[in-house]
Amino acid sequence: MHSFDLILTVTGGLAAALVLGYLTHRLGLSPIVGYLLAGTLVGPHTPGFVANSALADELAEIGVVLLMFGVGLQFHIQELLAVRRMAVPGAIVQSIVATGLGVAVARAFGWTWPASVVFGVALSVASTVVLVRVLTDNHDLHTPTGHIAVGWLVVEDLLTVVVLVLLPPLLGSDSSGSMWLIVVWTGVKLLALVVFTFVVGNRAIPWLLDRVASTRSRELFTLTVLVVALGVAVASAMLFGVSMALGAFLGGLVVGRSDYSLRAASEALPMRDAFAVLFFVSVGMLLDPRYLLQAPALIAASLAVVLIGKPLVAMLVVKLLAYPFSVALAVGLALAQIGEFSFMLAAVGRQLGVLTDDGMNTVVVVAIVSIVINPLLFRARSRVERWHLRSGRTRSVSSGAQEPVAASTSQANQPDRPHRAVIVGYGPSGRTLTRLLQDSGIVPTIVELNMDTVRRLREDGVSAVYGDARDRDTLRSAGVANAGSLILSAANMDRGEEVIRQARDLNPSIRVLARTPYLRGGAALRRAGADEVFSGEGEVALALTEAVLRRLGATPEQVERERARAHDELFDLE
Repeated sequence: MHSFDLILTVTGGLAAALVLGYLTHRLGLSPIVGYLLAGTLVGPHTPGFVANSALADELAEIGVVLLMFGVGLQFHIQELLAVRRMAVPGAIVQSIVATGLGVAVARAFGWTWPASVVFGVALSVASTVVLVRVLTDNHDLHTPTGHIAVGWLVVEDLLTVVVLVLLPPLLGSDSSGSMWLIVVWTGVKLLALVVFTFVVGNRAIPWLLDRVASTRSRELFTLTVLVVALGVAVASAMLFGVSMALGAFLGGLVVGRSDYSLRAASEALPMRDAFAVLFFVSVGMLLDPRYLLQAPALIAASLAVVLIGKPLVAMLVVKLLAYPFSVALAVGLALAQIGEFSFMLAAVGRQLGVLTDDGMNTVVVVAIVSIVINPLLFRARSRVERWHLRSGRTRSVSSGAQEPVAASTSQANQPDRPHRAVIVGYGPSGRTLTRLLQDSGIVPTIVELNMDTVRRLREDGVSAVYGDARDRDTLRSAGVANAGSLILSAANMDRGEEVIRQARDLNPSIRVLARTPYLRGGAALRRAGADEVFSGEGEVALALTEAVLRRLGATPEQVERERARAHDELFDLE
């Protein structure tokens, strides 16, 4: 019966998440809103099907571990260093002020100090998923605004990881007098885990991934990444007594520093996404819709912290650091929401018996409302900018504050399409094409699934990306968005049509040349968007035709005429 409940809970939860996630996406909202509402729909507080909340919570634990592994995997220190003078002080100041505002709201409604602190921290953390989605939808991800906001959020995420580590030992202790001892002892264990992970993990994990990648088995590689994520998390809890979430984060950092980071993200993290959906569903199951009528004042005050307090603090910090009003406004509005880390913090507080059901309900409601409103606020910023200019309060900032970021952005975004090409596969054809392109002054980037080949190319000074070309992130890392040509040279590429569609989506004007072993495969590649298709079967037939004609004494004109006719006959078979 337990197994049936498990299957029923997973099926019901994911089905509801699929329907409502699709609907919210079609409405231009984050699917997270749909996942949370799906949890409420299958939860105990609404009529109809009720999922097993205990099983959902257990599955959600895996979701938290994989979410944190993904955060570590996609953590790029370069993004933080590029805007460190803005992001580090800004994120710290905003987190402190927003936490203080949240604590003040909770205390005003009679909550305990521990519950108020957990609640305040939960209100201070923006959602990475929502922020990146909003910036991408408004074409601001690769602008000064996007760089600052992403770097800001990286600092927030790191601060939240520290809080997640400290909450269990601090709130789980009955002795307030030993707080500093608890912090010091936790710090020692944390340091030991970090040293162990980076000293041992930096050797063992890449070695393991090397061995598995050499098998060329996609299933084994995916399984290995999942084992690393879950294994490091469990080992962190058992050997060092720290949270599994932190262990997963550190495991992600190690894999992210290896040559396999891109492939791990493209092949293993879809499993993370599935469990992350279950995590959001489990959070939504805690929401009692009746609570909206029971505590409107608390909800309104909490929303004011997220939608007014946080943006104003962020804007003030950005302005004080001499950035223009438009950048300050955009960064502030982008951070005006809460999401996945807020749920993690609230869930930990609830497990420790500190945060009540009312607290969890408030966090969920504020998250749903802020995620819905945030894209609308961000899109409306242009009106505020126009009002600001008309009112005469024009920006008066030094140009040096924004020029470094703007300059780096413009350089990164300058297209160089006529002089760059991406080649998928480095077999005999790929090697020949690479040499020809280099001799012609065109810079090639190779996409390969053989790590030894990738390392050898990099040693020779050739740009190479390890990963599956069917994955959008792999193509983006290879520079397809700014390339003039994409050449599919691999002999037996599976699902080449998907590679072409992804490339066309990233760069509609790119010229695509594709190879297929059989004539019958050419039509599908052309329908997917290939400009030219070359068939091994067809080229062999043409070469044989030409050889036979020359052997029979045909003139060059006859050979060329018959070759053209054979070409038309062969490729009409597609």
